[in-house]
Amino acid sequence: MDARIDLHSNALAGQVLKYVNSAGKALSGSSLPMATQELVKLRASQINGCGFCTDMHFKDAVAAGETPQRLNLVAAWREATVFTEAERAALELAEEGTRIADAAGGVPDEVWANAAKHYTEDELVALISVIAIINTYNRINVIVQQPAGAYEPGMFG
Repeated sequence: MDARIDLHSNALAGQVLKYVNSAGKALSGSSLPMATQELVKLRASQINGCGFCTDMHFKDAVAAGETPQRLNLVAAWREATVFTEAERAALELAEEGTRIADAAGGVPDEVWANAAKHYTEDELVALISVIAIINTYNRINVIVQQPAGAYEPGMFG
């Protein structure tokens, strides 16, 4: 399987992705736990059917010390006992923010209030930014049919 466009060799794609990457790098200094960021990226990627990002964030999370058990349960987080209440709130916000078109009124107030119980304002900004950025990557990769499976942690720097 080949991607419809080679995003790594196209100059315009390189410019666009440079700015998306910069937004993502700004979050690395936030106080939102990296484990939470990876869980959110994985869940949104699962929902969006992005094989490349699902593969990438599973492998990045494992390389950062996350357990395969927790990662395997991300898709069924509501029934899983391995996530903290804060992580559960982040996963719920990620689902609602990713499925925004499915809800006529957007993210429900209860979902936002639950996340706000667990995270500071800066952490909420980081959380909604992670959700927005991963959804951007998911859409790009799904549209171009970016093949999944060959990612190695750290291969993009």
